Amino acid sequence: MYKAAYYQTDGEKGEARDLPAWLFDGVVNEGAIHQVVKAYLANQRQGTAAAKSRGQVAGGGRKPWRQKGTGRARQGTIRAVQWKGGGVAFPPIPGSWNQKVPKKLKGLARRSAFNARAEEDRVVLVDALNMTAPKTAELRKYLEAIEARGKVLLLTDGPKEAVYLSARNLPNVEVRPFGQESVYDIVWATTVVIEQEALENAQGVPGHKEEDGDA
Repeated sequence: MYKAAYYQTDGEKGEARDLPAWLFDGVVNEGAIHQVVKAYLANQRQGTAAAKSRGQVAGGGRKPWRQKGTGRARQGTIRAVQWKGGGVAFPPIPGSWNQKVPKKLKGLARRSAFNARAEEDRVVLVDALNMTAPKTAELRKYLEAIEARGKVLLLTDGPKEAVYLSARNLPNVEVRPFGQESVYDIVWATTVVIEQEALENAQGVPGHKEEDGDA
């Protein structure tokens, strides 16, 4: 069973705690992580790039000059690709790169990503962060106190607007409600900080299934 460093709300370090086996089961499937992260990045593509071909550009219905006798190269339309204001040769067209991933594969990849971080001692448990107002300096000081290094993914027990707004101006710090993080978020993070209550409440939900997690 994996263990994680534990810190109180004031930043004081407590005794290391066991991570729940229902999420941290020791399985790291790199193939599943790769497939889910690849699908996640593909789904971020908007596919809105577009341009007009010569047949879609307005005007140019007649030849700009006669075929022979002018001394100039023959031209069929001023909307050809070599003319200013003409169409684009092989233009980009709107498309979709959306990829669907089975729910069980998403769950496997999510658990694998958490396990990979736990193996490297990059998972930290903390008491609930009860911030009444956004205070970036206070959150920065707290993350320094708990030695959260590198890119930090902070998973809270449900949406916490004050915590989210406090981290918005901090580089390399992302805040997500626990269960709404993507596999990419976990892989991106150097340190994963999880509120203890988030794990306890998720485990206590009837019918809770990790395979239903988002990619």
